[in-house]
Amino acid sequence: MKKIFLIPLVFLILTSCGENSGKKSQTPTSEKKSDETLSSKIVLNSNDTMKFDQNMLLVEAGKTITLTLNHTGKFGKRGMGHNFVLLKADVDVSDFAQRAASAMKTEYIPEGDEIIAHTKLLGGGDTDTITFKAPKKGIYTFICTFPGHWQLMKGKFIVK
Repeated sequence: MKKIFLIPLVFLILTSCGENSGKKSQTPTSEKKSDETLSSKIVLNSNDTMKFDQNMLLVEAGKTITLTLNHTGKFGKRGMGHNFVLLKADVDVSDFAQRAASAMKTEYIPEGDEIIAHTKLLGGGDTDTITFKAPKKGIYTFICTFPGHWQLMKGKFIVK
């Protein structure tokens, strides 16, 4: 029985060593809070295979969030454009995405008040950074509104 408890203890000691060795963290964009990583600076990557590199973002309510979206692919925004659109709670994502797909003149951002924040539409190699205040505690959805992308390019924006 003692061996079962000893292994996690050794792992905990080994993984926590060196945290305060004077070196800056490899991930300077996040802060530690109660064993969960809550971000105030987020880097989100998208690519030519219609994927975000993260499908869950964890932030703290009321914090100022700086989000950078990178399009790491090579295709232009007319053929493989990507954006980050954070929707308010209780938005019908499917309905919103359908309306967005027909909003070509506004780079697939439809009229209305359902959006908390969004980046501009990016082509391969482009980057956009936005700053916004995290909403109240809850689970929100983020998507890419380029036509046909939202079903693969979506995730949860969790506010603690």
